[in-house]
Amino acid sequence: MKDSVEYLSNKKHKIVFVMGSTATGKSKLSVDLATFFPSEIINSDKIQFYKGLDIITNKITESDRRGVPHHLLGVIDDPDADLTAGEFCRLVEDSIADIISHGRLPIIVGGSNNYIEALVENPITDFRSRFDCCFLWIDVALPVLYKYIGKRVDQMVELGLVEEVRDMFVPGADYSRGIRRAIGAPELDSYFKAEKNNEEESYKNDLLKSGIHEIKENTCKLALRQFGKIHRLRDELGWGLHRVDATAVFEKSGEEAADEWMNAVLKPSLGIVGDFLNEKQKDYQIEAVIKNRLAIMNGYEELKAKMNFGSNNAVGYGLVIGFAAFGLITNWVCSSK
Repeated sequence: MKDSVEYLSNKKHKIVFVMGSTATGKSKLSVDLATFFPSEIINSDKIQFYKGLDIITNKITESDRRGVPHHLLGVIDDPDADLTAGEFCRLVEDSIADIISHGRLPIIVGGSNNYIEALVENPITDFRSRFDCCFLWIDVALPVLYKYIGKRVDQMVELGLVEEVRDMFVPGADYSRGIRRAIGAPELDSYFKAEKNNEEESYKNDLLKSGIHEIKENTCKLALRQFGKIHRLRDELGWGLHRVDATAVFEKSGEEAADEWMNAVLKPSLGIVGDFLNEKQKDYQIEAVIKNRLAIMNGYEELKAKMNFGSNNAVGYGLVIGFAAFGLITNWVCSSK
């Protein structure tokens, strides 16, 4: 950890955390915020620290990052290495120091809530006395989220999830450590074993269907656990979480989903972070983007074909004349943990 850098001064530096269950749009919101406030993003999903398996770990793509610097994505080469909470905290604090040295706001985003708790409540580093924290919680009603998770897993399969895991398959691998803990790897183990053994096609197909179904179930269970941990941070530890309800976004599609993201998620989040930074966004800036959105949509037919919020085909924007208007609409699709 960098204990002698200037950021550890008497000044209490500000940090924004974007939290929530898997698939709620955390990555998208963090990038949206970073186009309004000069920021860099730190990954706090422990599985995304590992290199590889980009589809099943749902790493944000280069295009979806829209030029915003991201830290701690794919930085561990050894697939069997175990990332401890202590190592996680050290790496995150180093990234915070680096970002602050650039005069930018660190935005920490991810779903590993136990590790986030270890970072914030660390009595050794005394994190709370050094940093002023703003916690944004993107919440989606679980029945709605579960339905979306099923669709998202199907999209991941179409993008090459099975092939990606096959490339890393090792008979007898330990799925309790390293990147192989990622949901999507252990569930397909039986299928790949059957492939190695040249089993009948019907048997292999049944195993594949079963594995994909298990991926969906286990992802829903993960979302439920993350939901419970966030409630614990709020109710038992007293974290002042700002809840942003994104449920309506996932109940709509196409243009309506884009509108809902803008009004129900992005606008209140900008207000919360603006107040936290004492840099309130002028309403006309946001309203100008909304007014321009329909014109942009008419020229972007691909979005009209998208039936579900949450693909990985978004293209960039920034809050720069006209470009922001393009992005805030064309990037309503997201990937998130």
